[in-house]
Amino acid sequence: MSLLTITTRDAPTGPVLEITGDLDHETSPELRHAIDRLILARGQLLVLDLAGLRFCDSSGITLLLAARNLAIEAGADTALAAVPANTARVLGIVGLDQVFAVYPDTRAATGAHPPTAVITDTTSRGTGSRADKVES
Repeated sequence: MSLLTITTRDAPTGPVLEITGDLDHETSPELRHAIDRLILARGQLLVLDLAGLRFCDSSGITLLLAARNLAIEAGADTALAAVPANTARVLGIVGLDQVFAVYPDTRAATGAHPPTAVITDTTSRGTGSRADKVES
């Protein structure tokens, strides 16, 4: 039985999924579940940190694309970080190295993307005036 660990954490630019272990047909439902639970806002960056990925089959590649599609639907971006050589080779063969932004590590990925600004509606009730406040 292959093992897969997915850790989700927040960065100033958006969520980071750290994917460790074997991402294959048997374990792909775990990543699907993690992707389905993500809430992305417009302008955020979803980073898939693959530093601990040992193996990735076509099921795993399909889920990387599913994560990208979720981000696109939300108006967010996606980046791959620390892609292992064997996975980078497969991405190159199928042309996905042209689809994903690829960075050497999560720090480089989040550093290349400006932090997400949260727009808060501070509408004054009853006065009819409206002001948008941007927080970082």
